Amino acid sequence: MENILRRSLADSIAAKENFYRDHRQQLFLLVDWVLACFRAGNKLMICGNGGSAADAQHLAAEFVNRFLISRAPLPAIALTTDTSILTSVGNDFSYDDIFAKQVEALGKKGDILLGISTSGNSPNVLRAFDAAKKLGARTVALTGGSGGKLAGEAELALIVPSDRTPHIQEAHLWIEHMLCWLVDERLFGSLRDGNDPR
Repeated sequence: MENILRRSLADSIAAKENFYRDHRQQLFLLVDWVLACFRAGNKLMICGNGGSAADAQHLAAEFVNRFLISRAPLPAIALTTDTSILTSVGNDFSYDDIFAKQVEALGKKGDILLGISTSGNSPNVLRAFDAAKKLGARTVALTGGSGGKLAGEAELALIVPSDRTPHIQEAHLWIEHMLCWLVDERLFGSLRDGNDPR
């Protein structure tokens, strides 16, 4: 057990360090995009499957409620939460359409769609990207490994260079937290400026 724990810890840290070394500029660009999106009165839409669905909900909650500081709510929505929409679209059309139909209904030019997929090959996220592009929304992929199909379809791709799903997911959560932190810092100032942490 000790060996498994030590190796897992080392591999998880390496996934984050490798992302920081090779891909942090893409994260900084995403921060700029999200800032411009929010300042223009637009919103961030987030989707994914399984653990990535949980990430979508987690990230939306951090923006709508708060991350480290008490501040005004920010417009983010997870497309993974409405079971009536998800099941009706999946039943009447296809599971591949569950996010695309929501993008068509809720999205507009100037919004951002963030698709989270450890493999980068989720068909329903790919289809949501197609819908977002038709609306004039920006598309961002948060993936792992080689980036999969999403990396080629996205306007911006943030890729965790690991082939182990748990460590990709662990790095994704850290990236999502850093996105919240950096956006808050740019919009509202740091904790040093008197904002109250949780």
